[in-house]
Amino acid sequence: MHFRPLLATLLTVVVSSPKGVADAATVHEPRRHPVDVVRGVNLGGLFVLEPWITPSLFSEWELTPLSPVVDEWSYCTVLGKPECMRRLNAHWASWVQESDISTLASMHINTLRIPIGYWALAPDLSEPYVQGQIPYLRRILDWAAAYNLRVILNLHGVPGSQNGFDNSGQRGEISWAKRPSDIRQSLDSLAVLARIANEHRSVAAIQAVNEPANWGVPKGVITQYYLQAYQLVKSMAPRITLVFHDAFLPVSEWSELVPANMTGSYLDTHIYHVFSEDSLRLTYDSHLSKACADGEKLKQFNNRSPTICGEFSLATTDCARWLNGFQRGARWDGTYLTTKSVLPGSTCAGQEDLSTWNVERRMFMRNFAMAQLQAYEKANGWIFWNFKTENADSWNYIKLAQAGIIPNPPVGSAFDICPA
Repeated sequence: MHFRPLLATLLTVVVSSPKGVADAATVHEPRRHPVDVVRGVNLGGLFVLEPWITPSLFSEWELTPLSPVVDEWSYCTVLGKPECMRRLNAHWASWVQESDISTLASMHINTLRIPIGYWALAPDLSEPYVQGQIPYLRRILDWAAAYNLRVILNLHGVPGSQNGFDNSGQRGEISWAKRPSDIRQSLDSLAVLARIANEHRSVAAIQAVNEPANWGVPKGVITQYYLQAYQLVKSMAPRITLVFHDAFLPVSEWSELVPANMTGSYLDTHIYHVFSEDSLRLTYDSHLSKACADGEKLKQFNNRSPTICGEFSLATTDCARWLNGFQRGARWDGTYLTTKSVLPGSTCAGQEDLSTWNVERRMFMRNFAMAQLQAYEKANGWIFWNFKTENADSWNYIKLAQAGIIPNPPVGSAFDICPA
């Protein structure tokens, strides 16, 4: 199973019965059908902690002034390796269950993007991180095979942090690639993923690195790393497609890289409506218009290189608790970066609680979902962030689909929110 340009080559998945899934209650006959567009979800918050996805893991430091714990690095530093291992083993065993994969398959999801950090793959044992993730990863890959889902293995965190976000493992400085060993360790991590891919037919692609920040790592360094990553993955696992992120640059910035140097690779771009005040000020209609316009941009580049929107959500505020970082507030209500709310009187109360949304809000959210799905399918598809969360409902695919806000099946090409 592979990720060659999907509009040109349909993928027919034929898998044998899963092995090594000890807790599977039944044997699932694989569904055999062609797939020609990516319709996926991220399994975020599993192997790379993010406080806003699983706030229960961080709540004990909530009232600690200037908490020393803000990300996975500091989580393990403060707890120490034995206790960190105990807690994370319990988390790895419980956060993604076979029932989640079954539910997603019933919702016509065909792709899982699984974030994982270098510390699980090519660790420096002097660092505070703990290991033990790979058996749980293999369990999910077996479930994916059982339910006929393909997988993108995504190197979500690299040494020194590629963006300074907590979702890289370390919040703060951007230090990746300042030491030659950083690149070597990152490539070593990709080599481990390539070996895993060769052992699991559910793996279709490997992402070189998640969200490298062009303001902290020069584009030339990122480009050279992508070329090295491509050569490594293709030499070790020829059927596997390489996915590369746009580094928060316009997709047109990557025209010279593909297709000549990285044939068959996929470009990944992430589109959110919540991380700037300009986005937060958009009206309902403007959110829909922006989504449709983004789809047109992706469609144009898709003619050059297969392009996916690898992260997006239905959020229109940054009110998910700790979305901007542990103990940080929100731009929306004036509790982060400013003391003035984005709009007069705007509040975070109820923003992330689906049960409080009125009819108008629900209708908009459904239209917003359909607009984004339709838009991103003008390219090669989409991967929603996230499959579930503890309490941020506009980021919770399963809950949104169960509530009828995200349609099932989520066939973007069947919707007519955006102009044809």
